[in-house]
Amino acid sequence: MKTQNLTSVSEFHLMGFSQNPNQQLVLFGVFLSMYLVTVLGNLIITMAVISDSHLHTPMYFFLSNLSLSDICFISTTVPKMIVDTLTHSRVISYVGCLTQMSFYIFFGCMDHMVLTVMGYDRFVAICYPLHYPIIMNPFFSVFLLSVCFLISFLDSQMHNMIALQLTCFKNVEIANFFCEPSQLLNHTCSDPFTNIILMYLFVVIFGFFPISWNLYSYYKIVSSILKVPSSGGRHKAFSTCGSHLSVVCLFYGTGIGVYLSSALSQSPRKCMVASLMYTVVTPMLNPFIYSLRNRDMKKAI
Repeated sequence: MKTQNLTSVSEFHLMGFSQNPNQQLVLFGVFLSMYLVTVLGNLIITMAVISDSHLHTPMYFFLSNLSLSDICFISTTVPKMIVDTLTHSRVISYVGCLTQMSFYIFFGCMDHMVLTVMGYDRFVAICYPLHYPIIMNPFFSVFLLSVCFLISFLDSQMHNMIALQLTCFKNVEIANFFCEPSQLLNHTCSDPFTNIILMYLFVVIFGFFPISWNLYSYYKIVSSILKVPSSGGRHKAFSTCGSHLSVVCLFYGTGIGVYLSSALSQSPRKCMVASLMYTVVTPMLNPFIYSLRNRDMKKAI
C-alpha cells in the first residue's frame, strides 16, 4: 500500500487468524467459548470472595480485583475479534485502534501490578506472620490497589503519547487480531528508533522492577518455608502461595514470549499465537488455577 498521511488514515485492517470463510464459524465458536469461560470463571471467583466472609482478607481482596482486571483485559480484544469473525470484517477505525490499544495496555499493566502486590502480600504473610495483620491492614491494601491503578494509567497514557506522535503510516494492515503497539510502530514512515527505545524503557520500568521484586519475594518465601521444622507446616505454607506462583509463571512466561516473538520472529502467525496466549489463554486459566489449587477458594465456591 502507498504511504498515507495521518489525516487520511481513518481505519486499519486487522489480519486475524484466517481469511478462509469455511473456518470463520469454527473460530467464532472457539473464541466465544473461551471468552464466556473466562468471564464466567472470573465472575465466580469475584462473587465467591464477596459472599464468603472467610475470604475477606488482603490476599483474596487482591485476587478479586485481579479477576475483574482479567475480565476487562480479555474484553478489550476478544469481543471485537468475535464480531469480525462473524461479520467477515477486519476493519477498525483509527480512533478505535488507539482506544483499544490504550485499554489493552492499561488492563495488562493492571494485571501485572496486582500480581506484584499479591507477591508482596504473600511475602509479608510467610516471612512476617506476626506483623501481617498490622502491615496489611485494609487501608494499606486499598492504597496498594490505588497505586496499581495509577501506574497502569500512567503507562497507558505514555504509550498513547507515543502513538499520537506518529505522523504517517506505510501500511494500514496490522498483522494481528488487535491493535498491538509494536505493530503500529512497525508501520510508521518516520524512524521508529526513538519510539522503540521509549517503549522498551517503559517495559523495563513497569516490567523489570516488578518482576525483580516477585523473584526476590519468592526467594525469601522459599527460604523461610525451608526453615519450618515440620513437613506439614511446609506443605501448608507452600499451598498458600502455590496458586499465585503458578499464575505469575504463566503470566510472565507468556508476556515475555510475546515480546521475544515480536523482536525475534518475522512470522506474523507466531506473533499472533504468542499474543493469543497472553491476552486470552492466561486470563481463562487463572480461575481454574486458583479454584483447583486453593482449598479455601474451593470451599467458598
